[in-house]
Amino acid sequence: MSRSDGLLEALRELRRRLDHDLFPLATGDAEAGRAALRELAGQLDDYLIPRLTAIDAPLLAVVGGSTGAGKSTLVNSIVGADVSEPGVLRPTTLAPTLVTGEADEAWFTAQHVLPGLPRVTGGARGQPGTLRVVTVPSLPAGLALLDAPDIDSVVTANRELAAQLLAAADLWLFTTTAARYADEVPWGFLRAARERSTALAVILSRVPPEAMGVVQKDLARLLRDNGLGGTPLFEVPELVLPEENARLPRPAVQAVADWLTGIAADSQARADVVRQTLSGALESLAVRVPALADAVDHQHVAAEELRSMTGAAYAAGLSAFDEGMLDGSLLRGEVLARWQDLIGTGDLMRSLENRVGRFRDRLVAMFTGRPAPESELRVALESGVEALIRASADDAAERALESWSSHPSGRALLEEAGVAAAGRLGRASADLPAKAETVIRGWQGYVLDLVREEGADKRSLARFTSYGVNGAGLLLMLAVFASTGGLTGIEVGIAGGTSVLSQKLLEAVFGDQAVRTLTVKARVDLRARVAALLGTEATRFTALLDAVEPPGDTGAALRAAALAVREHRRELPPVAGQDSPPPGERSGEDGRERGEWLLPVNTGRDASGVGMAQDVRGGPSDPLSREDSRTDLSREDSRTGDREAGEP
Repeated sequence: MSRSDGLLEALRELRRRLDHDLFPLATGDAEAGRAALRELAGQLDDYLIPRLTAIDAPLLAVVGGSTGAGKSTLVNSIVGADVSEPGVLRPTTLAPTLVTGEADEAWFTAQHVLPGLPRVTGGARGQPGTLRVVTVPSLPAGLALLDAPDIDSVVTANRELAAQLLAAADLWLFTTTAARYADEVPWGFLRAARERSTALAVILSRVPPEAMGVVQKDLARLLRDNGLGGTPLFEVPELVLPEENARLPRPAVQAVADWLTGIAADSQARADVVRQTLSGALESLAVRVPALADAVDHQHVAAEELRSMTGAAYAAGLSAFDEGMLDGSLLRGEVLARWQDLIGTGDLMRSLENRVGRFRDRLVAMFTGRPAPESELRVALESGVEALIRASADDAAERALESWSSHPSGRALLEEAGVAAAGRLGRASADLPAKAETVIRGWQGYVLDLVREEGADKRSLARFTSYGVNGAGLLLMLAVFASTGGLTGIEVGIAGGTSVLSQKLLEAVFGDQAVRTLTVKARVDLRARVAALLGTEATRFTALLDAVEPPGDTGAALRAAALAVREHRRELPPVAGQDSPPPGERSGEDGRERGEWLLPVNTGRDASGVGMAQDVRGGPSDPLSREDSRTDLSREDSRTGDREAGEP
């Protein structure tokens, strides 16, 4: 097992956690969360996992910057070939161009880095969404240059691609101009480089001759003020070229070319660049991933708010059913007419107590000799209960739709579902009548079982037998919808005494206490069945959430994955025999603050002063030989003294 296997697996586990759409709801700054998710997943795919898999792979230096900074011209001039197409029209770079030497061609034409971009090789012109790979014999092994789109392009896809390419770089060659070096957009990228300890060099191009050195000093000051002190800074003058796509004279870019060649030729320098950028990217995960997890938690909060709104709406629907079940309204209208057909018309309330026996006898005769009125009463009662269920479901659906429409996340989900689907959500489902019928039939069976069980234990078995299970069950159903648990009856004796009579008849058979118990049981069972049915109706709303909401443990899983990466952080393998700790963890023995890190600098200055590179902490840096190109400039003074003393 490799020393870095644990770290690599931790990164892969983190990447697996990012495969879902973690920000489906329009709540908070969801768009920023989506951008952070894309950026993090992209850097894992494009840089961290590939680089850790092949730690000794060639360096990728991405040339990025503002519109018109001369990135393509710079790349062409450095490699000495027309590999990228410059021009005055914007945007110029529609497809990024990667320039590699012959020795590294196989590595970059394969899908090792930036695997999501299809390769275009040979002389073909790259199209948007592809990566054009060009091989140049003059480029040394161990280094490739990538000409990226403008970071401030008017085309959104170009800006996003530029950010993706910069996140995939081992080394940023950040290009700006004397006219635009103070713009905010470039500094946003430069601060991101600082926060992630990315290996960085800044190229100040198109500097007028009269401003040589002056603009460089001001840019160096800005770099120091933004925590980027020590960043190598190169200056390229403004020159009049014979034609639009001409390359710069070699002296103008000699310093940059020599500096890059020095890194490519020095395995230790390449190792330092890799460790710096890789370590910084890994360290940034300790902040970026928990922040992403917090944003995902906000998604769950919004989802719970919508679920709570839905639950409240359907709870109100159930309350409406409860009210309709107890206020006696079901025993009006058709039910009352069928009841009167069954027992005969007349003044039912007059002398009710002393006439209950006669009514009971007539009822028994009806049950035993005339089944049609009983059946009609049962059907009327079923229809009334079904209508009450439908009204309650419609009311709940309308409430839920209004609540969701008032919430940004709910409104967005409804808009995504479409007008027709949202309209259907605002009323009960089309199959509710069939479901309600099933619920009512199930409840009627339960009531008959109650009556059958209670009648089997009664001494007055003859009376019970005279009614029959169906007759007694129907009386109990009537009592459920107009009495308050069998405790009163007379004060809720609406609809011509229907409830009172049905209850009195039952009490004559089972006794008043048994009727109270049976009525409560029957009502509770019906309510539970209707509650379950309304719960099923509510899932039409919550199903929209279930389809998009990230897994509930996503936030905790992301934090655990970030912790695992941090725990394996020290498994970062040495490169090219280097055993020193990562750049961000140096002891500071050279006098710099912990975490400050400088790249190798080669001034390559010619007689005219063109191409000077400066340590932005102040003053020109001492020249470094290509064979002794090292990152730590604090040791340069001692090396210079050794050379003056005669060291070869």
